[in-house]
Amino acid sequence: MASAAEQLAANMNFGAFSKATELHKRIWFTLGALIVYRIGTFIPIPGLDLAAFTAAFERQSQGILGMFNMFSGGAVERMAIFALNVMPYISASIIVQLLGTIYPPWEKLRKEGGEAGRKQLNQYTRYLTVVLAVFQSFSIAMSLQAQQGLVTHPGVFFVLSTVVTLTGGTLLLMWLGEQITSRGVGNGVSLIIFAGIVAGLPGGIAQLFQLGATGGLSGVAVVMIAALAVAVVVAIVFMERSQRRLLVQYPKRQQGNRMFGGETSFLPLKINTSGVIPPIFASSLLLLPTTMMSFVANADLPDWAGWLPTVAGQLQNGQPAFMILYGFLIVFFCFFYTSIVLNPQETADNLRKYGGFLPGIRPGAKTAEYIDYVLTRLTVVGALYLSAVCVLPEILISNLAVPFYFGGTSLLIAVSVTMDTVAQIQSHLLAHQYEGLIKKAKLRGATRRS
Repeated sequence: MASAAEQLAANMNFGAFSKATELHKRIWFTLGALIVYRIGTFIPIPGLDLAAFTAAFERQSQGILGMFNMFSGGAVERMAIFALNVMPYISASIIVQLLGTIYPPWEKLRKEGGEAGRKQLNQYTRYLTVVLAVFQSFSIAMSLQAQQGLVTHPGVFFVLSTVVTLTGGTLLLMWLGEQITSRGVGNGVSLIIFAGIVAGLPGGIAQLFQLGATGGLSGVAVVMIAALAVAVVVAIVFMERSQRRLLVQYPKRQQGNRMFGGETSFLPLKINTSGVIPPIFASSLLLLPTTMMSFVANADLPDWAGWLPTVAGQLQNGQPAFMILYGFLIVFFCFFYTSIVLNPQETADNLRKYGGFLPGIRPGAKTAEYIDYVLTRLTVVGALYLSAVCVLPEILISNLAVPFYFGGTSLLIAVSVTMDTVAQIQSHLLAHQYEGLIKKAKLRGATRRS
C-alpha cells in the first residue's frame, strides 16, 4: 500500500513544478556545475604530444584504461585536467570511513561528535584527497615521461605542471561535488561520475552499431547486447525499489479524556541499502593503481621490474583476477557501507524512545538483534545482486570488445543516480506542496476570524 507521501508524489503535475522556484534554482545550479565539469574534460594538460598519447591510449583502450576513461567522461583519452576525476576523493573517503570504524579517536568523532565531528572527518577527507591526488598525478607524470615521444619537453617543469594541474582539477571537482550536494539536486560526486558516463553513451551506441555494420559483431550479437542492457536496467529498477517493511506499532495512551496512539507504521529496509556506493568504491580502488601500472608496464623497465607487465595484464578488465577482486570488493563494501548507514542498535533505541515496537519482539536488545538479522540477510541478497549486475555483463562485454558503456557497472550508476535524483526532486516538490497547504490553511483561518 502506498504511503501518503507516495500518493502525493503520484498526483504531482507540471503546475506544481512550475511554481517551485527554489527547485528551479537548484536544477540550474546543478546543470551549470556539470557543464563546467564537461568543459574541463576537453582541456589537456600542458607539455603532452596529444597525437602520440592518443595512439598509445588506443592500444590499451579495451583494458583498464578504457574503463577509467568511461568514468572520467573521456578525460583520460584526452589527458585533460580532470583526468583523475573524483577518484582520489572517493579513495580518501573510503580510507577515512574505514579508519572511522577501527581508529578510536575518529570512531568517537563519527559516533559522538555530531555535526562538528562529521565536519572534522570531512576535513580529514579533503586533506587526504590532496595527498592522494599529488601522489597519483606524480606517478602519472613519471609514467608519461618514461614512454618515448609522449612528452614534448620532459623534465622537472613537466612533472611539476602535471602534478599541479591534475591535483587542482581533482580539488575543483571535489568542491563542485560538495556545492551540488548542498546547493543543487542530488549527490554531487555521483552526479559527476554519472555525467561522464552519460556523455559517452551516444558514442558508445554509435560504436556498437558501427561494429555491427563493419562485421566486428554479428547482428545477433548486437541484438543480444541491447537485450542484455535492457534486462539489466529492468533488474536494477526492480531491485532498487524493493524493500522489506517491518511492522511497527505504537501503544495507546490516554491524555485527559482523549485516547491517543494505537497507530501502526512501517520500518522500510531496502534490499540494497548501500545503493551505488560499493561499485564506485570498488572501481576507485582498482582503477587508479592498475592504471598507473599499465602506463609503467609499457615503458622500458629494468630487469627487477619485469613482473609488472604480467600483473598489469592480469588486472585488465575482463581478466579472471580483475573480476574476482572486483566482485569481492563489491560484496565487502555492501556490508561495510550498510553498517555505517544503518545501525540496528540506534534504530531499536529510537523506536523505544518514541514508544514503538515490533509485534512479538521485546523492545531494546531483542529488537536490535532482529533488525540486524533481517538486515544481514537483505544485504546478502543486495551484495549478490550488485555483484551479478556489475560482473557478469562485464565478462560478456569484454570478451566481445563492446564499449564499456553497456557494462553492468555503468548502467547501474546511470540508473541508480537517475532514480536518486528524481527522488530528491520529488521531495523538494513535496516540501513545496506542503508549504502551500500550510499557507492556505493559515489564510483560511485568518479569513474566518475576520
